[in-house]
Amino acid sequence: MDDSGQAPSPRPVGLGLRGWLRWAWRQLTSMRVALLLLMLLGIAALPGAIVPQSPQDPAGVARYRADHPELAEWLERLGLFDVYTAPWFAAVYLLLFISLIGCILPRTRSHLAALRAAPTRVPRRLSRFPAHATHTTTASPAEVEGAVRRVLRRRFRVASTPDGISAERGYLRETGNIVFHLSLVGVLVALAAGQMLSYRGQAVVVEGRSFANALVDYDTFTPGSLFDSQDLEPFTLTLDELSSQFTVDAQPRDFTARVTVTEADGRSRADIIRVNHPVTAAGANVYLAGNGFAPHLTVRDAEGEVAFSQPVPFLPEDDFYTSRGVVKVPDVSPGLEQLGLIGYLLPTAVFDEAGARSVHPQPNAPLLVLDVYTGDLGLDDGVPQNVYELDTERMTRVTQDEESRILLEPGQEVELPDGLGTVSFEALPRFAALDVRYDPSLTVLLVSALLALAGLSASLFVPRRRLWVRTSHDADGRTVVEAAALARGDDPGLEQELERVLTAVGALAPTPQEDT
Repeated sequence: MDDSGQAPSPRPVGLGLRGWLRWAWRQLTSMRVALLLLMLLGIAALPGAIVPQSPQDPAGVARYRADHPELAEWLERLGLFDVYTAPWFAAVYLLLFISLIGCILPRTRSHLAALRAAPTRVPRRLSRFPAHATHTTTASPAEVEGAVRRVLRRRFRVASTPDGISAERGYLRETGNIVFHLSLVGVLVALAAGQMLSYRGQAVVVEGRSFANALVDYDTFTPGSLFDSQDLEPFTLTLDELSSQFTVDAQPRDFTARVTVTEADGRSRADIIRVNHPVTAAGANVYLAGNGFAPHLTVRDAEGEVAFSQPVPFLPEDDFYTSRGVVKVPDVSPGLEQLGLIGYLLPTAVFDEAGARSVHPQPNAPLLVLDVYTGDLGLDDGVPQNVYELDTERMTRVTQDEESRILLEPGQEVELPDGLGTVSFEALPRFAALDVRYDPSLTVLLVSALLALAGLSASLFVPRRRLWVRTSHDADGRTVVEAAALARGDDPGLEQELERVLTAVGALAPTPQEDT
């Protein structure tokens, strides 16, 4: 004791490492923290929609770095050019995963224990519940109990106790809640698996030509972090025909690609690809992402040798399919300068005061308008080039004005300026831009999403109710039935549930007096 005669208060004891770990675990596995982490994950994903991402748009990242060199350096340090593989994004993702698991396991154990437990005992004073009623009948207590059981057994879990009948319903509500959270875990697992094991690629295929599911045939290819491009399952897709339908005012109505798919075992089948209706080959979905024209051009150099002869995809730039394209002719005869052609394809060409333009996307009157360049294409520098762009830094433009431009119609051959050779417009096939996507997690993702929707619906709309019935005898020996019901939250159907029980009891025998 101290001088005042009182015992000294005990010294506070620290939590210690184990206590702090237990506290941190309880915080992490709380529903509040799980919701915060889910919101944080959504916020963390926003830069992926704002800043160009290296796996999906490497050219966009390169342009961003060129336009904003100082800012790009900081974005690179923060991993914002590849958000979904950044360590901080993975940390939030993993914490959310652990938090959900930590929330689900205790709730699942408690729910299973509640399912095995007997319904609660009948309270002593049923009159204190808001939903309460009594009824007097000449039927025996056994008959009353049988009638109550018949009414409740379809929707309630019913048990007889020494104090009366206890019934509960709504366990599906908590089951739905648990299924919803388990499904969220399934969604997270599926998204992570898809990020690691999937691949996506784009390729342009001209009518009559084929595409093989190999890395060399892709124009762009984005593999998952754990996917090896050597594991591509082989298949071949041949574009037999591409047709399009437009209204009179050039509004698109339908695009149809008729293809032949050859699987790895040699079996072939004819199929059709439409917008949002892909074909499946080797587990991958092949979508029709775009289309256009690929005029077949033949270029002969000044020596009369064929230096170039193949279809060239021209990319549409407006609703009338005014398309821009580039032709690079490096294989000219020795001693001659390389050639470059750049210009536009007008599917339905007309001439007016503004010049040549297209007035409809169908090839009713196709016309090629080309400019000619000579010099070094820069293909021997070892630096990758965009096939749809012409680097004119080391080239000289031969067609200096509008009048000297090359105008070509299908089947026509025109001489190039300055005796550089000739160019002929052989044919006008179409091309299809294909988007190939492989994601083995899509089935798991779909099932998880559907289960999450079903679980959420059950947790929101299934009522949680308890109902008790007690019987006793009055002074005249008649059976007095007292019933009460309780719901979790507002439940407008609670009174109807109670009325349904008492109606079944009243049907057993004539009622000697009014309900109280």
